[in-house]
Amino acid sequence: MKTNMWIVDNSENNVNSYPQLEEAASLLKKGEVVAFPTETVYGLGADATNDKAVKKIFEAKGRPSDNPLIVHIGNANQLDGLVEEVPLKAKKLIEAYWPGPLTLILKSKTGVSQGVTAGLSTVGVRMPSHPVALALLQKVNLPIAAPSANLSGRPSPTTAQHVYEDLQGRIAGIVDGGQTGVGLESTVLDCTCEPPLILRPGGVTKRQLEEVIGKVEVDQALLKEEEKPKSPGMKYTHYAPNAPLFIVSGTREFMRETIMKAQEDGKRVGVLSTEENHSFYPGDKVIVCGHREDQASIAASLYDSLRAFNQEDLDIIYSESFEREGLGEAIMNRLVKAAGHKIISEE
Repeated sequence: MKTNMWIVDNSENNVNSYPQLEEAASLLKKGEVVAFPTETVYGLGADATNDKAVKKIFEAKGRPSDNPLIVHIGNANQLDGLVEEVPLKAKKLIEAYWPGPLTLILKSKTGVSQGVTAGLSTVGVRMPSHPVALALLQKVNLPIAAPSANLSGRPSPTTAQHVYEDLQGRIAGIVDGGQTGVGLESTVLDCTCEPPLILRPGGVTKRQLEEVIGKVEVDQALLKEEEKPKSPGMKYTHYAPNAPLFIVSGTREFMRETIMKAQEDGKRVGVLSTEENHSFYPGDKVIVCGHREDQASIAASLYDSLRAFNQEDLDIIYSESFEREGLGEAIMNRLVKAAGHKIISEE
């Protein structure tokens, strides 16, 4: 299959200023699969009401079919055709954080493909804030199911090049709208229970949610490995680079000792480090993923950093650990998934 590429200048906010998107929108309407940028990561889009189109997403990604998908919309009016009701708390969050990196789980109507809901009675919906994503969604005027645009298990893509590396020849096209912003997938909040439940941490933090609607709880599956997660994109191992990844919890001196011991054993070691510590670590390949005091910079570069290790011949990768506060909860959630819960602790 030929994979088309459309390059779009994402600095222009006028929906009508993106003529490059006409072909991409036409392909989506015809039931094809097209990757496009959002403010979180690149999504792999298909018509959420078309069973055959949705099936193509799973085939392209190699994604298990029992893993539900998030539906992306271009305006809030499209919710009427997707969900039974929008509770008051959900309405408040929509007003506060849409468009933006927040997915709301609501009771679904029957119009959505079963492949999207994985047979559940609920559906996850969000409205992305990336101008190119919004323009495309508004041109298509259909609800678009879109998981991350990568092969299942690989780090999520934050550039069109990442998508091309994984899916060239497997999908109809890629809209290149530049690097994504947040760099981590959206927060997923279940609004069908009380209090609402965070199923996946992301760009909107627990504190930000509670500022709008009061008490919010966290799915125990995010805290305990043995619990089964309920959120799209959280059921299987994700985000992993090719070499085994371990999170090192402790002082930077302990991290250095851990690296040196592996090197003494003859291993080529990759290190995921913050800017403050990178010169302290003797790894064979040290990659910087932002500043420790700037969680947003870490989140924005995390997946790109994990992918960069695949360009090196490494036996093992060690990553610094981060505080689980604010955006740090989402950062650690993705790192723990990428490491398969392998953590080396100093204590």
